[in-house]
Amino acid sequence: MKVIVLSFNTFREAIRDKVLYSLLFFAVGIVGLSVILDFITIGERTKIVKDFGLAAIALFGVMIAIFVGIGLVYKELERKTIYTLLSKPIHRYQFLLGKYVGLIMTLLVEIAVMSFALLAIIYFYDGEVDFYLLYAIGMTVVELMVITAIALFFSSFSTPILSGLFTLSFYVIGHLTTDLPGFSERAGSQFLKYFIKGLYYLLPNLEYFNLRGQVVHRIPIASDYLILATLYGFLYTAIIILFSIVIFSKRDFK
Repeated sequence: MKVIVLSFNTFREAIRDKVLYSLLFFAVGIVGLSVILDFITIGERTKIVKDFGLAAIALFGVMIAIFVGIGLVYKELERKTIYTLLSKPIHRYQFLLGKYVGLIMTLLVEIAVMSFALLAIIYFYDGEVDFYLLYAIGMTVVELMVITAIALFFSSFSTPILSGLFTLSFYVIGHLTTDLPGFSERAGSQFLKYFIKGLYYLLPNLEYFNLRGQVVHRIPIASDYLILATLYGFLYTAIIILFSIVIFSKRDFK
């Protein structure tokens, strides 16, 4: 119950954030802009609308996760409210879990609004709702769970600026990790080869969750792949949150 209460408080606070509203408005506008691009593009116009819309949902979802996630702990420290919270019968792990779940609830609302806008545009343009897009949107949600956990991890011990830079770096590198095995094979020394392989297994492989190409081009997606990718995302998220709890529990606020 304590985690649930903290989650809803975080959700209400995030919803009132002006930055979040501006990002959501801009994201919906970008999805609408995809229709304009459709009219000035030659070829598979509907596919361009879908691809552009899905990319906008993923991009602005990440922006919301980073901008809001990096301040989850810092805002409580800045306003001194964390001392009041932790003086009550609330464990630090409950505090972090409440913050995380609250932000995930916020992201789900934001993704739902942007997804509805995209599906509505496609319906009025194409005459039917393409529910196949939900596969890509669902994997985007799993990816955002990982990104939010990483933002929470850095915010548990660092400043918002550094937390934002670190989280953004993980996001960019996470979409490039599929190239690391090839780099390790071309490494000049054994140390560098094992180091690159270690990074490959340590860093999140966010390309697992990128199904935009398959969905837009109607390429069949195996159910086993969806299950394994989801389990990978949940497991990586759980590990990151566990590390966050360990660090946050040992942090001295005096």
